[in-house]
Amino acid sequence: MSILLSSKITAIGPDVAELLEGGVLILFADGCPPELAEVSVSHIVAEATKTRQPKPGDQLRIGSITARVTAVGELAWDKMTEMGHVVFNFGGSNIAERPGEICVSAVDRDHLWAALNPGATITIETI
Repeated sequence: MSILLSSKITAIGPDVAELLEGGVLILFADGCPPELAEVSVSHIVAEATKTRQPKPGDQLRIGSITARVTAVGELAWDKMTEMGHVVFNFGGSNIAERPGEICVSAVDRDHLWAALNPGATITIETI
């Protein structure tokens, strides 16, 4: 396994829980505009490779929660590596309907919410 992304959560916006109910989690790099921070998990990227984007079957880990990548939008990885922004859709779709999203397998949303804490690590690893 190799790490494609390693990031540390710095803050959780007040509207993240509401979006999470719909299976959507938005990441923005720490220091993003306040209106974006309200709906996002802010994070600091420690490592993000530009040589390979995630593929179906790769693994997303947020704290102790694990999901499998099922689809990657055509712009998602460029946005992640350039500006620390990505949308995770936990619906398990094998087609990314939006260019900036990474689709992943469904997880228990209560457990995911509990894993979203400042200091928690977000990783995407190859399988």
